[in-house]
Amino acid sequence: MSTAEELSGFARLAALGPDELSTLAAAGHEVSFPAGHRLIVEGRRADRCWMIREGRVLLDAQVPGRGGVVIQTLGSGDLLGWSWLVPPFQWHFGALAAEPVTAVEFDSAALADLVDADPRFGRALILMLFEALLERLQATRARLLDLYRNPAEASTSYPARIGDGGGGR
Repeated sequence: MSTAEELSGFARLAALGPDELSTLAAAGHEVSFPAGHRLIVEGRRADRCWMIREGRVLLDAQVPGRGGVVIQTLGSGDLLGWSWLVPPFQWHFGALAAEPVTAVEFDSAALADLVDADPRFGRALILMLFEALLERLQATRARLLDLYRNPAEASTSYPARIGDGGGGR
């Protein structure tokens, strides 16, 4: 089991107060994975999440005609997995340990019970997860734009703001 003091070292959890960290700590335990271990298989049941202590995890997606494409690399302090929050509770990406990983693992059923029992804790947890989701969405968007941009567009320069030069006047 993790402690509130240990979890307070994660910047992602800074918005949680001491009571909320204690509640969260009761649901977590330490895990480790060797390099090459697949933590998440896209499409399978989502029943846990992790706070990464050390190591790197590759988020990937299956792309028709291209196979597995790495979308983002996660590391120390990052949150992995929130698909357990939303029905049908299935993973939307895959995750592979790029190197040995240590993390705090949280069981989704235990977290759901804690959220139901303490709405204040639930709100704090959901807001923290939502913030992480927004960051991940922006990173994924940037990666996909990079993967699928037209190479001819790479040399095109765009005005910094609408109306800054760019002709048409």
